[in-house]
Amino acid sequence: MEWQGNCRTTAMGIMPHDNVNNAIDLALSLDIPFWPQLQKVSFFEDMYVQASEGFPGITLDIANEMINFSTELFYEQLPDYLERSEDSRYFEISEQYSMVYKSFLATDLTPYPAIRGQLIGPVSFGMKIHDEELKPIIYDSEVKGLLYEFMAKKINVQYHQLKAKNPHAFMWVDEPGLEIIFGSFTGYASETAREDYRTFLQNLDAPIGIHLCGNPDWSFLLQQDISILSFDAFTCGHVFTRYADEVKAFLAAGRYIAWGIVPTLTQELADIQAQDLVTRTLELWDYLVSKGVPRELILRQGLLAPSRCCLLNADGTKTVEKSFAILREVSQIIRDKFNLND
Repeated sequence: MEWQGNCRTTAMGIMPHDNVNNAIDLALSLDIPFWPQLQKVSFFEDMYVQASEGFPGITLDIANEMINFSTELFYEQLPDYLERSEDSRYFEISEQYSMVYKSFLATDLTPYPAIRGQLIGPVSFGMKIHDEELKPIIYDSEVKGLLYEFMAKKINVQYHQLKAKNPHAFMWVDEPGLEIIFGSFTGYASETAREDYRTFLQNLDAPIGIHLCGNPDWSFLLQQDISILSFDAFTCGHVFTRYADEVKAFLAAGRYIAWGIVPTLTQELADIQAQDLVTRTLELWDYLVSKGVPRELILRQGLLAPSRCCLLNADGTKTVEKSFAILREVSQIIRDKFNLND
């Protein structure tokens, strides 16, 4: 990474807004903006739908808001896909699949220290999308092989589009499925899953961050060739910091951690002040420092973010907007405390 984190702010892509301009304005209010994914605006703005564009065998049931997969259609469309897959334009997100992304690209993004894009990862997509027998497509070896390749190409194309807008663009791969994929009950052999994911990461051009809100195999993720690891520090920070040796090696290699410290659920945020979250964050960092992790690395290679995406609040956008405001306040307090404002 060619820029310093210095506890700057960013956030996850999924937002509860039904107004595109308001969502983009909120994203642009953070140090490192991103293009919002607004499924309340359109089914096509859903992160799984956006990732499905162009994948053979996929059809959309728009009326029922479902993504369907047919094995027969997959093989029927495969020759056309293989012929067209040499053209990078095939993997672009079209305006139909995200008017928000196109609006974001039309914005002047040069003043920001960095900008970020995102795409759902192959594990999460492959576990959510089922074939006609209700089997996740990640368990079909031929479909799985193409899926990893397909997602890598979509990520690379998006990265190069964003890099044209800001030279410090990077990508997040959203992977909630990584929380469970290595469990023996999934039917996906653990070491095979790990090797498949290592290969996938090697095929990416972009500085890559893995984002997830759950509690996965931290040891595995911290040893991967990724630039950023983004996680729910508000909920899982006490577990994550127990991997102090891996965190130290991760940061020593020049990698970054995005600490999702500000909750986004109304009931969690109701009585919390910025200083409460500053204290909570510093306690996590103090523990790592006590285990030999240099504080300067934590600060220099740290970002701050909301803890997770949230579409569940009854107050629409109010709680999320409050979370972003508190996030900016937390960041400023920490940056002032450690003289990180340059």
